[in-house]
Amino acid sequence: MTQAPAHSRTGRGRHDREIIALAVPAFGALVAEPLFVLADSAIVGHLGTAQLAGLGVASALLTTAVSIFVFLAYATTAAVSRRVGADDLQSAIRQGMDGIWLALLLGAAVIAVFLPTAPHLVELFGASDTAAPYATTYLRISSLGIPAMLVVLAATGVLRGLQDTRTPLYVAIGGFVANAVLNAVLVYGADLGIAGSAWGTVIAQCGMAAVYLVVVVRGARRHGASLRPDAAGIRASAQAGVPLLVRTLSLRAILMITTAVAARLGDADIAAHQIILSLWSLLAFALDAIAIAGQAIIGRYLGAGDEQGARDVCRRMVQWGIATGLVLGVLVVVARPAFLPLFTGDASVKDTALPALVVVALSQPVCGVVYVLDGVLMGAGDGPYLAWAMLLTLAVFTPVALLVPVFGGGLTALWGAMALMMTVRLVTLWVRTRSGRWIVTGATR
Repeated sequence: MTQAPAHSRTGRGRHDREIIALAVPAFGALVAEPLFVLADSAIVGHLGTAQLAGLGVASALLTTAVSIFVFLAYATTAAVSRRVGADDLQSAIRQGMDGIWLALLLGAAVIAVFLPTAPHLVELFGASDTAAPYATTYLRISSLGIPAMLVVLAATGVLRGLQDTRTPLYVAIGGFVANAVLNAVLVYGADLGIAGSAWGTVIAQCGMAAVYLVVVVRGARRHGASLRPDAAGIRASAQAGVPLLVRTLSLRAILMITTAVAARLGDADIAAHQIILSLWSLLAFALDAIAIAGQAIIGRYLGAGDEQGARDVCRRMVQWGIATGLVLGVLVVVARPAFLPLFTGDASVKDTALPALVVVALSQPVCGVVYVLDGVLMGAGDGPYLAWAMLLTLAVFTPVALLVPVFGGGLTALWGAMALMMTVRLVTLWVRTRSGRWIVTGATR
């Protein structure tokens, strides 16, 4: 049996250690984020059905608003890691501060929109007459924490770019604990009801942002980086984020279309769809953790001018993506009988979900490669290509998904359309990666 050259094995071992060191803490931080809403739901749910329904509507609006600006983390990671690779920590942190200032400006703009329009937004999302007042209260108070949430995104990007995913993990855990305690105390101890839950979340998010700012400010002082807002730097951060914003909006549109089509298939289908979508999101956390490692590592190699190192680590991460996808796919198939009863006792919902879950399982290796290559191109600062690729994917997916109710096949066919969507993404990302056009070395792209 032929063995791989020693230098090849050594290189793979080094890349593996880098990937694990960044991906494992990143996965923990990603999993901690949805626990905020889970804790809020558990506490508010005991107040009554109307309060819980109001929380559901308000949380959906907040999550959508914040997720749109996830480019604050992605673009900042790529920009900072390049400068780290170029051994210019002062410029790296300066670039990170520009991202944080942009987050504050965007957060203020979102508050200006949410406060006066909260009742109309709640109505638009279809809240009932009994739930609407609670949703409006929660939305208005929680919107005050959006600047802090966006600062957390940008500062997380700074630390990832600095090759630090442990600090975000610790902050996320601390934020979750603080949020749960504050919610319980303010909702029941202070008898503030759903408003107490909203204030607890705002305080926890502000606390997380404060911790991040302390860490970044210390780094800035250590390396002599300015903390003042720089118009040119903020504008550059915004320009880098626009293509990633287009990418994110296109992906959100795909998910919204999928849910809208599932709702038209029937009650059992939409119920099964929601269960599968929650599992899909959980699986995505594991794959996204590798993508985050890719963003940070690829940016650093390109910043250092190490073109071959970037190619090698890209190849190794693709192998990680395939292996992780295979493991997750097997787990989905094996765990199906135990997983579904956790969410429903309805036999029709289970019967609808079972074959669709097989499609989800089979698509996981594809998803693994897609997430990895997405992270590689983000780390390379190849945002414009990612935007056009996702728009193309949306254009292919939309008619296929909309035709599912016409030609039949139910939820399984719809998730087949989702698998097709991921396959289209795989093709577009693979073509770009193979072309080598994403490889642009230097401290800036």
